[in-house]
Amino acid sequence: MQKTYQRYNKLGGWAVFLIALLTYTFTVEPTTSFWDCGEFIASSYKLEIGHPPGAPLYMLVARVFSFFAFSPQNAALAINMVSVVASAFTILFLFWTITSLAKKILIKSSDFPQGKIIAVLGSGLVGSLSYAFSDTFWFSAVEAEVYAASSLFTAFVFWAILKWESIENQQYANRWLILIAFAMGLSIGVHLLNLLTIPALVFVYYFKKYRTSPKGILVASVASVALLGFIMYGIIPQAINLAAQFELLFVNGLSLPFGSGIAFYLIALAKS
Repeated sequence: MQKTYQRYNKLGGWAVFLIALLTYTFTVEPTTSFWDCGEFIASSYKLEIGHPPGAPLYMLVARVFSFFAFSPQNAALAINMVSVVASAFTILFLFWTITSLAKKILIKSSDFPQGKIIAVLGSGLVGSLSYAFSDTFWFSAVEAEVYAASSLFTAFVFWAILKWESIENQQYANRWLILIAFAMGLSIGVHLLNLLTIPALVFVYYFKKYRTSPKGILVASVASVALLGFIMYGIIPQAINLAAQFELLFVNGLSLPFGSGIAFYLIALAKS
């Protein structure tokens, strides 16, 4: 029955993905919505700079989608499809997150009773589709904004930490942690919302690795906030500030061409 559950769990996830994808495709905005969406469409289509703090990864992905417009008149629709696809994948990972949590609650042993399998899969179906058809998420799913792509990163990293938790004692399990760190780094190029998953990730790691105690929970709480603050106010702004200092050194100090400092900084960062 375990293999049966795994098969239906995969099929259920792709089923809600297809439902969400078709729903958002049929209801996608044919042009721009009357707020930041027009800016994102124009900036992505010409690879210009959007409003601070910027969303470079979103711009690049949207630019790739714009290649399928085949004419400037269809650019808005093509770029709106970024949110359609991202939102459908968000529902996919949400389904698997819900079933993973429900399975921990309902199925305690190695056997998988049919009734509990139905309950677990049903919870994933109801929860994911309820979110798919919720007002705010549906609006974000059909227009050129960063929230759909940010929701995808958020859903993915939390699903990934549950994958790590389920195989933590196996060899190479920590590759999931590396993947989470990589995904969170990429998400900064879309929106900072994904960083709010850090406390949840820290607690999943704590409860899996350590014996629970009031002191441990307090330490985990402080560590999660400190890690969030370090990324928000340390890594993100200082990485850009350091790049600017490299550029000033190479251009003003060494009289090298404009952009040489940034190029050297990126090479040094990649090699590190």
